[in-house]
Amino acid sequence: METFEVHYASLYETVRSRMPGTDTELLDKAIEYARNKHKDQKRKDGSPYIIHPLAVAEIVVEMGLDMDAILGALLHDCIEDTDASFEEISKLFGASVAELVEGVTKLTRANFSSTEQAQMENLRKMFMAMSKDIRVMLIKIADRLHNMRTMQYQTPAKQVSKCRETMDIYAPLAHRLGMQKIKWELEDIALQYLDPENYANIMDYLKVHKEQDEAFMHTIQSTIQDRLERVGIHNTTYGRIKHVYSIYRKMENQNKTMDELYDIYAFRVIVDSIPDCYNVLGHVHDLFNLVPGRFKDYISTPKPNMYQSLHTTVIGNQGIPFEVQIRTWDMHETAEYGIAAHWKYKQGEGAGSEKDFEWVRRLLESQQDADAEEYVQSLKIDMFDDEVFVFTPKGRIVSLPAGSTPIDFAYAIHSGVGNSMIGAKVNNRITNIDTTLKNGDIVEVLTSKSAKGPSRDWLNLCKSNQARTKIKQWFKKEKREENVMHGRSSFEAEMKRNLLPLSITIDPEISRQLLKKLSFDDWEDMYAAIGYGGLTAAKAVGRIRDDINKAIRVQNNEKQLNPLRTEPDSDAVKRNRHAINGVIVEDIDSCMIKFAKCCTPVPGDAIIGFITKGFGVSVHRIDCPNTANRSHPIQAARWVNVRWANQDNQPFETTLELDCITRDGLLLDVATVMTTARVRVKELFGKDLPDGKSIFTVRFEVKDVDELDSIRKKLVNIRDVIGSRRGQN
Repeated sequence: METFEVHYASLYETVRSRMPGTDTELLDKAIEYARNKHKDQKRKDGSPYIIHPLAVAEIVVEMGLDMDAILGALLHDCIEDTDASFEEISKLFGASVAELVEGVTKLTRANFSSTEQAQMENLRKMFMAMSKDIRVMLIKIADRLHNMRTMQYQTPAKQVSKCRETMDIYAPLAHRLGMQKIKWELEDIALQYLDPENYANIMDYLKVHKEQDEAFMHTIQSTIQDRLERVGIHNTTYGRIKHVYSIYRKMENQNKTMDELYDIYAFRVIVDSIPDCYNVLGHVHDLFNLVPGRFKDYISTPKPNMYQSLHTTVIGNQGIPFEVQIRTWDMHETAEYGIAAHWKYKQGEGAGSEKDFEWVRRLLESQQDADAEEYVQSLKIDMFDDEVFVFTPKGRIVSLPAGSTPIDFAYAIHSGVGNSMIGAKVNNRITNIDTTLKNGDIVEVLTSKSAKGPSRDWLNLCKSNQARTKIKQWFKKEKREENVMHGRSSFEAEMKRNLLPLSITIDPEISRQLLKKLSFDDWEDMYAAIGYGGLTAAKAVGRIRDDINKAIRVQNNEKQLNPLRTEPDSDAVKRNRHAINGVIVEDIDSCMIKFAKCCTPVPGDAIIGFITKGFGVSVHRIDCPNTANRSHPIQAARWVNVRWANQDNQPFETTLELDCITRDGLLLDVATVMTTARVRVKELFGKDLPDGKSIFTVRFEVKDVDELDSIRKKLVNIRDVIGSRRGQN
C-alpha cells in the first residue's frame, strides 16, 4: 500500500529539481489543509486519500506550472468531497487558487458518457474554463492521469467507462494542448482495459524481441551520434519503440500483425539551435535513404498546439524504416508538456495570447445553434484530427483539419470571404471547390459581390466545424422563409415515413409538450432550424416519437371510453374515419399512403395495398404487373385490402401514354384537347421513335376513373393517335 510519506517526499524532490529556490511555506500549509480535510477518506486500494492530491500536484510540477496551480492541484477535491468552501480556500490561499479549485470541481462533475445533449453542455463548460484559465484544464488532465495510473482498483465496468472517456476526451485534448508524453500514457493505459488481449499480445511481442530491438536502436543511435560528433554538432540522440497504442493503431489501420510492422522505431536528435536542426537533417539524409513523401517541417510551420520538430522517415542498411525527429531543447520541452511548458503568468493569473486560444473560441462559437450529436462528432474533427497547413497568396499559414477543401479555407479567412466565394485557385490553377487540400498548397479564393451566398451542398463538402457553422448561420439569417418551407417539407416527410399522424401537432396541449422536448418556442422555429441544417428531421422526429405514440394511445383510450363524444354520429364520418389521401386501409389507422408510380391508380380502379419498409402503404391497381406476386408466401402478409373513400372532388395524378404516327402539329392537338377538357396538365412531352412513330406522355389530374376514360376517348379520337395505355407517373 502506498504511504503519505513516500508521496510527500517525492513531491518535494520534484519541486526542488524543477523549481529551485521556491518558498515552500504555502505548499506545506496546503498539504496540511488537504490532509486534514481528507483525513477520514480512503482510496479504492485502502490508502489515505491525500495520496491522490499529492500525486496530482507532482504531475502539475512536472508540467512546469506555477505555485498557484500546484496549490490548486493539492486542493482540487476539497470543495467536491469535503466541507471546504470557496470562501475558506480563497481566504487561506488566495482568490486565484480558489478559482482554480472551483473550476476543476465543475469539470469533475461533467459526465462525458451521458447523452449527446448533456455531453455538449459539459464540453462547452470545459472550453469556457479553458478560455478563462488554461491551468484548470491542466490540473484536470493531471487528475485524470493519476486516476488512470490507479485504474486497477476500479470495477471492470468503471474501468471500461473511464477508459472510453479518456480516449474520447482527455487523450485528444492532451494532444491538442501539445502534451504528447501525457497523451501517450493515457492512451496506453486505456488500451490495457479496452482491449486487454491485443494489449497483452503487443507487450509480449515487445518483450520477446527486446534484445533485438535494443541492438538495432543502439546501432542507429551510434551511427548518428558518431557522424554529428565528427562534424562538431553537440547533440543528445536516443531511440525508442513507439508507444503501444500507436502500434495498435498501425495494426488496425493497415490490417497487419506485429511481425508485418516495420515502422515502429523512432529516434530523437536534440540540439542547441534551429540551424543545427537543419544541419542534422542533411547528415541523416546522407547516412540513410529517404522515404519519399515522409518529410515534414514543423519548425517553419508549427502545429496549432505549438509543436515544432523536423520529421523524416529513412531506411538503413538493414532495410528497416524508422523515423527521426530533430528539435531543440526548447522544442523538446514543448513537445513533452505542450502549452504548460512555457505558459506565462501575470500576477498569478493565467492568461494566454489571442493566437494560443483562437481554437478554443472557435469551438465555443461552433456550439451555437448546433445539434448536440452533430456537435460532439464534428468536435472530434476540429479538435482531434491531424492538421493540414496551406498558404494564402501572401504567404500566411492557415491550419485546417486534414481533408479540408477550399470552402474550409475561405471560411477560415473570414465568413464574408466564404459567403461571397464563387471559385478557388490552388497553386495558381482553377480547381473545384471540393478539392482536398494538401500540405504546402497555396490557396486563393475567388469572390464576387454578386455571389448569392453558399449552397446547401457545401455543408457536405466542407470538413471543418467552423465552416459548417458559418454556412448554417448564413442560411439562418438570410433564408428564413425558404428554411421554414424546406424544413416543414422534410419534417412532414419524416413523420409520414415513421407512420405518425401530422394532425397530432395541431393539438395545442400536445404541441406545447412536443416543442418543449425539442427546445423550440413554435413549430416555425423548428422548421427553420431543420431548413438551415441546425437540426435534422430524423433527429427531431426521433426525439418526439415516443411522446406522439403515447398521446395517440391516450386519445384512443378516450375514444373507447367516450365514443359518442369523440366521434360524431355521422355515417359519412364513420365510413371515412380511416381515410388518408382518399383511401381506407383495412385494420390500419394513421399510416402514410402513397400511390404507386408503376400504375397510377385513380378512384374507380380496383386497388390493393402493399406495406412498404418505412414508407407506409403503397396503393396499386389490381391489374398492375407488380401485384402478380401477392400470393407468394414471403410477400402475402404484406398485401392488405384497401378501398376508395367518399371523395369531395379530390384530384389524383395519373399518366397516359399515346402511340402516334409522327406529324407536325400533333402535340398542339393533344394540348388543345386537354385544355378543352378543363383538366390540370402537370407534364406533356413527346418522343420520336424509328419508322415514323412517336410516343406522347401526358401527366394530369382527374377526379376518378370515369373522367379518365372520358379524356382517354377524346385523345384517341385525335388524328394519327393510334393507341393509348396507362403509363408511369
